[in-house]
Amino acid sequence: GQATGEDSVVILHPQAVFKDPFRRGNNILVICDSYTPSGVPIPTNKRHDDAKIFSHPDVVAEEPWYGIEQEYTLLQKDTLWPYGWPVGGYPDSQGPYYCGNGADKAFGRDIVNAHYKACLYAGINISGINAEVMPGQWEFQVGPAVGISAGDEIWVARYILERITEMAGVVLSFDPKPIKGDWNGAGAHANYSTKSMRNDGGYEVIKSAIAKLEKRHKEHIAAYGEGNERRLTGKHETADINTFLWGVANRGASVRVGRETEKAGKGYFEDRRPASNMDPYVVT
Repeated sequence: GQATGEDSVVILHPQAVFKDPFRRGNNILVICDSYTPSGVPIPTNKRHDDAKIFSHPDVVAEEPWYGIEQEYTLLQKDTLWPYGWPVGGYPDSQGPYYCGNGADKAFGRDIVNAHYKACLYAGINISGINAEVMPGQWEFQVGPAVGISAGDEIWVARYILERITEMAGVVLSFDPKPIKGDWNGAGAHANYSTKSMRNDGGYEVIKSAIAKLEKRHKEHIAAYGEGNERRLTGKHETADINTFLWGVANRGASVRVGRETEKAGKGYFEDRRPASNMDPYVVT
Protein backbone atom coordinates (compact mmCIF):
# COMPACT_ATOMS: atom_id res chain seq x y z
CA GLY A 1 0.00 0.00 0.00
CA GLN A 2 2.99 2.34 -0.16
CA ALA A 3 2.69 3.10 -3.88
CA THR A 4 0.43 2.39 -6.87
CA GLY A 5 1.40 -0.06 -9.60
CA GLU A 6 1.45 2.75 -12.16
CA ASP A 7 3.92 4.80 -10.11
CA SER A 8 5.67 2.24 -7.97
CA VAL A 9 9.00 3.83 -7.08
CA VAL A 10 9.57 4.45 -3.35
CA ILE A 11 12.84 6.09 -2.27
CA LEU A 12 14.43 4.70 0.89
CA HIS A 13 16.62 6.72 3.27
CA PRO A 14 18.47 4.56 5.85
CA GLN A 15 17.96 5.89 9.39
CA ALA A 16 18.87 3.21 11.97
CA VAL A 17 21.03 0.08 11.78
CA PHE A 18 20.80 -3.15 13.79
CA LYS A 19 22.82 -6.36 13.72
CA ASP A 20 21.02 -9.14 11.83
CA PRO A 21 20.38 -12.03 14.28
CA PHE A 22 19.40 -14.40 11.46
CA ARG A 23 22.33 -14.19 9.02
CA ARG A 24 24.72 -12.74 11.62
CA GLY A 25 28.31 -11.89 10.66
CA ASN A 26 28.48 -8.48 8.98
CA ASN A 27 24.83 -8.54 7.95
CA ILE A 28 22.51 -5.79 9.17
CA LEU A 29 18.83 -4.84 9.45
CA VAL A 30 18.07 -1.25 8.42
CA ILE A 31 15.14 1.01 9.30
CA CYS A 32 14.44 3.33 6.36
CA ASP A 33 12.32 6.41 5.81
CA SER A 34 10.20 6.14 2.64
CA TYR A 35 9.64 8.99 0.18
CA THR A 36 8.15 9.61 -3.26
CA PRO A 37 10.69 10.26 -6.06
CA SER A 38 9.98 14.00 -5.62
CA GLY A 39 11.13 13.79 -1.99
CA VAL A 40 7.74 13.91 -0.25
CA PRO A 41 7.28 11.48 2.68
CA ILE A 42 4.70 8.83 1.72
CA PRO A 43 1.57 8.86 3.94
CA THR A 44 2.63 5.88 6.06
CA ASN A 45 6.04 7.44 6.79
CA LYS A 46 5.27 8.73 10.29
CA ARG A 47 8.94 8.69 11.26
CA HIS A 48 9.63 11.83 9.20
CA ASP A 49 7.51 14.15 11.38
CA ASP A 50 8.55 12.24 14.50
CA ALA A 51 12.21 13.04 13.79
CA LYS A 52 11.40 16.75 13.56
CA ILE A 53 9.80 16.68 17.02
CA PHE A 54 12.57 14.69 18.67
CA SER A 55 15.32 16.88 17.19
CA HIS A 56 13.73 20.10 18.55
CA PRO A 57 16.12 21.66 21.11
CA ASP A 58 13.44 21.82 23.84
CA VAL A 59 12.70 18.11 23.42
CA VAL A 60 16.38 17.14 23.28
CA ALA A 61 17.00 19.05 26.51
CA GLU A 62 14.25 17.07 28.30
CA GLU A 63 15.64 13.65 27.24
CA PRO A 64 12.28 11.87 26.82
CA TRP A 65 12.51 8.24 27.93
CA TYR A 66 10.12 5.55 26.76
CA GLY A 67 9.45 2.04 27.93
CA ILE A 68 6.98 0.31 25.62
CA GLU A 69 5.17 -2.89 26.61
CA GLN A 70 4.35 -4.69 23.36
CA GLU A 71 1.65 -7.34 23.75
CA TYR A 72 0.92 -9.85 20.98
CA THR A 73 -0.95 -13.11 20.37
CA LEU A 74 0.37 -16.33 18.84
CA LEU A 75 -2.09 -18.08 16.52
CA GLN A 76 -2.22 -21.58 15.03
CA LYS A 77 -1.34 -21.26 11.34
CA ASP A 78 -4.16 -23.31 9.83
CA THR A 79 -7.02 -22.17 12.06
CA LEU A 80 -5.89 -18.70 13.22
CA TRP A 81 -7.04 -19.77 16.69
CA PRO A 82 -4.78 -18.93 19.66
CA TYR A 83 -1.71 -21.10 20.04
CA GLY A 84 -2.16 -23.79 22.69
CA TRP A 85 -5.99 -23.59 22.62
CA PRO A 86 -8.01 -26.68 21.69
CA VAL A 87 -9.06 -26.37 18.04
CA GLY A 88 -12.47 -24.69 17.91
CA GLY A 89 -12.65 -24.75 21.71
CA TYR A 90 -11.59 -22.80 24.76
CA PRO A 91 -9.11 -23.35 27.58
CA ASP A 92 -9.94 -22.80 31.24
CA SER A 93 -10.83 -19.21 32.09
CA GLN A 94 -8.21 -16.52 32.72
CA GLY A 95 -6.30 -16.46 35.98
CA PRO A 96 -3.34 -18.86 35.97
CA TYR A 97 -1.80 -17.78 32.66
CA TYR A 98 -0.37 -14.34 33.50
CA CYS A 99 3.37 -14.82 34.12
CA GLY A 100 2.42 -18.50 34.23
CA ASN A 101 4.50 -21.60 33.68
CA GLY A 102 3.69 -25.17 32.84
CA ALA A 103 2.62 -27.01 29.69
CA ASP A 104 -1.06 -26.34 30.45
CA LYS A 105 -0.57 -22.60 31.02
CA ALA A 106 2.34 -21.21 28.96
CA PHE A 107 2.09 -21.76 25.21
CA GLY A 108 4.99 -20.72 22.96
CA ARG A 109 7.82 -19.99 25.40
CA ASP A 110 10.47 -21.27 22.95
CA ILE A 111 9.38 -18.57 20.48
CA VAL A 112 9.42 -15.90 23.19
CA ASN A 113 12.90 -16.83 24.43
CA ALA A 114 14.29 -17.02 20.89
CA HIS A 115 12.91 -13.54 20.23
CA TYR A 116 14.50 -12.17 23.40
CA LYS A 117 17.93 -13.54 22.46
CA ALA A 118 17.62 -12.26 18.89
CA CYS A 119 16.72 -8.75 20.09
CA LEU A 120 19.71 -8.72 22.45
CA TYR A 121 21.96 -9.74 19.55
CA ALA A 122 20.49 -7.02 17.34
CA GLY A 123 21.27 -4.33 19.91
CA ILE A 124 17.66 -3.60 20.84
CA ASN A 125 17.24 -2.39 24.40
CA ILE A 126 14.80 -5.18 25.24
CA SER A 127 14.24 -5.30 28.98
CA GLY A 128 11.72 -8.02 29.73
CA ILE A 129 9.23 -10.68 28.61
CA ASN A 130 6.20 -12.22 30.26
CA ALA A 131 3.23 -14.48 29.57
CA GLU A 132 0.07 -12.36 29.44
CA VAL A 133 -3.41 -12.73 30.91
CA MET A 134 -4.96 -14.51 27.92
CA PRO A 135 -3.33 -17.90 27.15
CA GLY A 136 -1.27 -17.73 23.95
CA GLN A 137 -0.70 -14.01 24.52
CA TRP A 138 2.73 -12.65 25.47
CA GLU A 139 4.50 -9.36 25.99
CA PHE A 140 7.99 -7.96 25.55
CA GLN A 141 9.24 -4.61 26.81
CA VAL A 142 11.65 -2.25 25.06
CA GLY A 143 13.32 0.54 26.99
CA PRO A 144 14.27 2.79 28.44
CA ALA A 145 14.85 4.19 24.96
CA VAL A 146 15.43 7.87 24.27
CA GLY A 147 13.38 9.79 21.72
CA ILE A 148 12.99 8.38 18.23
CA SER A 149 15.01 5.27 19.04
CA ALA A 150 11.95 3.92 20.91
CA GLY A 151 10.00 3.74 17.65
CA ASP A 152 12.94 2.27 15.74
CA GLU A 153 13.56 -0.44 18.32
CA ILE A 154 9.90 -1.47 18.64
CA TRP A 155 9.58 -1.66 14.85
CA VAL A 156 12.65 -3.87 14.44
CA ALA A 157 11.67 -6.01 17.44
CA ARG A 158 8.29 -6.64 15.79
CA TYR A 159 10.00 -7.59 12.54
CA ILE A 160 12.33 -10.02 14.31
CA LEU A 161 9.37 -11.57 16.16
CA GLU A 162 7.47 -12.13 12.92
CA ARG A 163 10.54 -13.77 11.37
CA ILE A 164 10.83 -16.13 14.35
CA THR A 165 7.13 -17.04 14.34
CA GLU A 166 7.46 -17.65 10.60
CA MET A 167 10.22 -20.19 11.26
CA ALA A 168 8.11 -21.80 14.00
CA GLY A 169 5.06 -22.12 11.74
CA VAL A 170 3.01 -19.87 14.01
CA VAL A 171 1.10 -16.71 13.04
CA LEU A 172 1.78 -13.45 14.89
CA SER A 173 -1.17 -11.15 15.62
CA PHE A 174 -1.07 -7.57 16.90
CA ASP A 175 -4.87 -7.33 16.87
CA PRO A 176 -6.02 -5.49 20.03
CA LYS A 177 -8.88 -7.95 20.68
CA PRO A 178 -8.21 -11.23 18.85
CA ILE A 179 -10.85 -13.21 20.78
CA LYS A 180 -14.27 -11.81 21.64
CA GLY A 181 -15.78 -12.21 25.06
CA ASP A 182 -14.28 -12.54 28.51
CA TRP A 183 -10.65 -12.50 27.38
CA ASN A 184 -8.09 -9.73 27.75
CA GLY A 185 -7.17 -7.69 24.72
CA ALA A 186 -3.64 -6.73 23.65
CA GLY A 187 -2.14 -3.29 24.21
CA ALA A 188 1.13 -1.44 23.93
CA HIS A 189 1.40 0.52 27.18
CA ALA A 190 3.75 3.49 26.85
CA ASN A 191 5.79 4.40 29.93
CA TYR A 192 7.14 7.93 29.70
CA SER A 193 9.24 10.48 31.53
CA THR A 194 11.19 13.65 30.88
CA LYS A 195 14.22 14.96 32.76
CA SER A 196 11.92 17.34 34.66
CA MET A 197 9.73 14.43 35.75
CA ARG A 198 12.72 12.38 36.90
CA ASN A 199 14.16 15.23 39.00
CA ASP A 200 12.97 16.52 42.37
CA GLY A 201 9.50 18.01 42.10
CA GLY A 202 8.78 15.80 39.10
CA TYR A 203 5.45 14.52 40.40
CA GLU A 204 3.89 17.95 39.88
CA VAL A 205 5.25 17.98 36.32
CA ILE A 206 3.72 14.54 35.76
CA LYS A 207 0.30 15.65 37.03
CA SER A 208 0.46 18.71 34.76
CA ALA A 209 1.33 16.49 31.79
CA ILE A 210 -1.55 14.11 32.54
CA ALA A 211 -3.94 17.07 32.66
CA LYS A 212 -2.78 18.01 29.16
CA LEU A 213 -3.29 14.44 27.95
CA GLU A 214 -6.86 14.50 29.25
CA LYS A 215 -7.71 17.55 27.13
CA ARG A 216 -6.65 15.68 23.96
CA HIS A 217 -8.14 12.29 24.83
CA LYS A 218 -10.19 11.94 21.63
CA GLU A 219 -7.28 12.91 19.39
CA HIS A 220 -5.02 10.42 21.13
CA ILE A 221 -7.53 7.57 20.95
CA ALA A 222 -7.89 8.20 17.21
CA ALA A 223 -4.11 7.83 16.83
CA TYR A 224 -3.56 4.89 19.21
CA GLY A 225 -4.33 1.97 16.88
CA GLU A 226 -7.13 0.42 14.82
CA GLY A 227 -9.83 -1.64 16.50
CA ASN A 228 -8.99 -0.25 19.93
CA GLU A 229 -12.69 0.25 20.68
CA ARG A 230 -12.99 -3.55 20.89
CA ARG A 231 -10.33 -3.55 23.62
CA LEU A 232 -11.05 -0.39 25.67
CA THR A 233 -14.39 -1.48 27.12
CA GLY A 234 -13.86 -0.58 30.76
CA LYS A 235 -13.29 -4.26 31.53
CA HIS A 236 -10.20 -6.47 31.40
CA GLU A 237 -7.86 -3.92 32.97
CA THR A 238 -8.79 -1.00 30.73
CA ALA A 239 -10.67 2.26 31.07
CA ASP A 240 -13.68 2.86 28.81
CA ILE A 241 -12.62 4.37 25.48
CA ASN A 242 -14.79 7.47 26.02
CA THR A 243 -13.51 8.13 29.54
CA PHE A 244 -10.17 9.54 30.64
CA LEU A 245 -9.23 8.33 34.09
CA TRP A 246 -5.88 8.42 35.86
CA GLY A 247 -4.81 7.03 39.20
CA VAL A 248 -1.97 5.64 41.28
CA ALA A 249 -1.46 1.88 40.84
CA ASN A 250 -4.83 1.57 39.06
CA ARG A 251 -4.68 -0.98 36.22
CA GLY A 252 -8.15 0.08 35.09
CA ALA A 253 -7.09 3.68 34.41
CA SER A 254 -6.22 5.38 31.11
CA VAL A 255 -3.00 6.60 32.71
CA ARG A 256 -1.36 4.94 35.69
CA VAL A 257 1.23 6.38 38.07
CA GLY A 258 3.27 3.90 40.07
CA ARG A 259 3.42 3.84 43.86
CA GLU A 260 7.19 4.36 43.68
CA THR A 261 6.73 7.56 41.67
CA GLU A 262 4.15 8.87 44.13
CA LYS A 263 6.38 8.00 47.09
CA ALA A 264 9.56 9.48 45.61
CA GLY A 265 7.79 12.56 44.25
CA LYS A 266 9.37 11.98 40.83
CA GLY A 267 9.62 9.32 38.15
CA TYR A 268 7.45 8.30 35.20
CA PHE A 269 3.86 7.50 34.22
CA GLU A 270 2.22 4.89 32.02
CA ASP A 271 -0.28 5.56 29.23
CA ARG A 272 -2.32 2.34 29.02
CA ARG A 273 -4.50 3.40 26.07
CA PRO A 274 -2.39 2.49 23.00
CA ALA A 275 -3.40 -0.72 21.20
CA SER A 276 -0.95 -3.49 20.34
CA ASN A 277 -1.07 -2.49 16.65
CA MET A 278 -0.23 1.18 17.30
CA ASP A 279 2.39 3.02 15.23
CA PRO A 280 5.19 3.69 17.76
CA TYR A 281 6.32 6.81 15.88
CA VAL A 282 2.83 8.30 16.24
CA VAL A 283 2.37 7.35 19.89
CA THR A 284 5.81 8.47 21.10
